[in-house]
Amino acid sequence: MRPAGWRRPQVQAAAFAAAGAGAAGAEAKAALRAALAQATPAAPAAPAAAAVLSAAGPFEASAEERKMLCLLADGRLLVAEGQELNGHVLSYRARLDKLGHGCRVQFVDIASVERAYRGGGAAAGRHQEHTMMQVTAKELLKRACQERASDIHLRVRKDATEIYFRVHNDLLRAGCQTREYGERLLATLYGAMTSVSDSSYKPTERQDASIADRDKLPAQLYGVRIATAPTSDGALMVLRLLYNDAGDNIDLLPLGFAAAQAAQIQHLKEQPIGMNIISGPTGSGKSTTLQRVLSGALLEAQGRLHVMTVEDPVEYPIEGAVQTSVTNAAGEDERARLFAAAISNALRLDPDTIMIGEMRDRASAQNALRAAMTGHQVWTTVHANSAVAIVDRLLDLGLPLGLVADHTVITGLISQRLVKLLCPRCKLRLADLAESAPQRAPAPALLARLRLALGGKLDGVCVAGPGCAHCRQQGTVGRSVVAEVILPDERFFQHLRAGEKVAAVAHWRGALGGRTLLEHALEKVAAGLVDPQMAEKTVGHLAASDGGGGHGA
Repeated sequence: MRPAGWRRPQVQAAAFAAAGAGAAGAEAKAALRAALAQATPAAPAAPAAAAVLSAAGPFEASAEERKMLCLLADGRLLVAEGQELNGHVLSYRARLDKLGHGCRVQFVDIASVERAYRGGGAAAGRHQEHTMMQVTAKELLKRACQERASDIHLRVRKDATEIYFRVHNDLLRAGCQTREYGERLLATLYGAMTSVSDSSYKPTERQDASIADRDKLPAQLYGVRIATAPTSDGALMVLRLLYNDAGDNIDLLPLGFAAAQAAQIQHLKEQPIGMNIISGPTGSGKSTTLQRVLSGALLEAQGRLHVMTVEDPVEYPIEGAVQTSVTNAAGEDERARLFAAAISNALRLDPDTIMIGEMRDRASAQNALRAAMTGHQVWTTVHANSAVAIVDRLLDLGLPLGLVADHTVITGLISQRLVKLLCPRCKLRLADLAESAPQRAPAPALLARLRLALGGKLDGVCVAGPGCAHCRQQGTVGRSVVAEVILPDERFFQHLRAGEKVAAVAHWRGALGGRTLLEHALEKVAAGLVDPQMAEKTVGHLAASDGGGGHGA
């Protein structure tokens, strides 16, 4: 039930008129002021004490909005006099409309707005607690950035809160706090720092959100993705850190792609139509590769290319692209529906190139395929074990074989993983281990596989050393891509349509000059860049590659 004095339709109509008035702006703004005045007359007296709703929770206002307005539990929205047309005020009121929360506008002096927050009782106390924990959370994010962590794991257990950083794919313990500390930290991260319509943290539910407000993040970060889940003795929150320097370089070679692979991807980038699909598990660098590909295409086109993205949510900034986000869905079904609708909408916005964050269901896959068939270049990702397995995954999503196995529609298949790079200062040559550090020698079975795969040429092979100051005692200094890239032709897809996967792989490796993930990893092992044991954890046993198994195509 709306509070007495509610005048939303008149105010909203006047607000729209003011926003798009053009030459008649003065008249429209005057109409808005009149509507607001009619909604609730200005009150000269200071507002009576009432609980503050805009300090925290679902109606929390941003720092800029709190300077000009304050929403109270008794239904009043205090607005500083002269700020009724301020963009922050109009934006906040539009959000209240969307949430279905009625209010009575009351104009007060700006000091009264400030006093309302100071005297807002329990809500103000929660806001102060959130503010203090925000400082703590930002310090935690800063520490993780210094370690170049990709994720932060917060595990609230029965008696304690455990904090872990994922660095170079390893989960490293970063601290331990009380359970109460963890509960407050999780509530602050979700409830006071994210940008979702319902920012209430619910420990007993699975929730997803993101932090996009740069003021709440260290300078190194563009954003943070958050996922939560209840556990048997508490809760788990995982934060994926999105660094803002990921697009500083458009060259694929520093990522670890071989020169021939980078040339193949450049060829795909230069084609006006076709779908190019990158596969790999979570955290394999797919988004970074996509960002560099699209940033390079935009730079080469010198602004003459219209690139649109459909993401859930936007992960990294792509200079020159129009990036759209699918967020605030009520559930997975709603998210899938909105994602497919966003792809259809993007097709009507005259794009040259469309980047789809992930093909996750039949609807998004069908729309992506339709985009490729109607004269657009499409880049997207999918979860599959190899480049050839991308075709199997598309069939699993419900796409017809006749369209999937068409080289004029599916123009590029890419699969990638990340392997750890050895520290150049403390790595140890395999040939010297017998005398210098026999305890670090690989197991006999691994050595046998290595000799078989490399034909006995082990001179350049190295293993991880004990660690040094250069690598922070880790023995590794980052990660590098190992990949396989297929530019399919009619013969390749002819084999797949006939169910001859081994023949298709043989054609790719022979006539098309392809190399598998396993072969790319072996090249890096032979060059002393990657520890053979670490390589096996990523691509499987380093047996001689025949193209038919493992993680290769």
